[in-house]
Amino acid sequence: MTILRRFGLLAPLAAVSLAGCGINSVPTAEENVNAKWANVQSEYQRRADLVPNLVATVKGYAKQEKDVLTQVTEARAGATRIQLAPGDLSDPAKVGAFNDAQNRLTMSLQRLQEAYPDLKSNANFLALQSQLEGTENSILVARNDYNEAVQAYNTRIRTFPDAVGAKIFYGAKPKVPFQASSGAQAAPTVDFNAQ
Repeated sequence: MTILRRFGLLAPLAAVSLAGCGINSVPTAEENVNAKWANVQSEYQRRADLVPNLVATVKGYAKQEKDVLTQVTEARAGATRIQLAPGDLSDPAKVGAFNDAQNRLTMSLQRLQEAYPDLKSNANFLALQSQLEGTENSILVARNDYNEAVQAYNTRIRTFPDAVGAKIFYGAKPKVPFQASSGAQAAPTVDFNAQ
């Protein structure tokens, strides 16, 4: 009975000792680091999914607008190229060519008026700029959260009493914080002419 009694007194002391040496806190901190890293990866994936689609949308609207404006410009140039002198008014071919050129300009202006409510490239460029900024900010926040979790974990596994449990039970090693790559200070470029 004395052995059971001694064990009964030592059991709570052992539980308190183990609880104080990182048995639960080290895996909890490590899981927090892993979750924060998953958030960083998620933000990078969001950027990889979002940016090409946004750029393609903006390029599509810009192309549509460019096509409409090119048609108007070409029609206007064609209409001003054909001149009728008073002596040409009796030549049906010259009058017909003049009328055709003017009609092409009228038609292209009508297409411009019809397309005007849908001319959105300026708004789309502003939305793209906003989305790019928001995406990069989200990545920055995720990286900072990850680095803070790494710092807390690394501090926990290196300080007493958690360092004891971290080394004995888990073989815990410090996590690597996110560091900017060389050349990261250069701003990324978005090229709307690339195919």
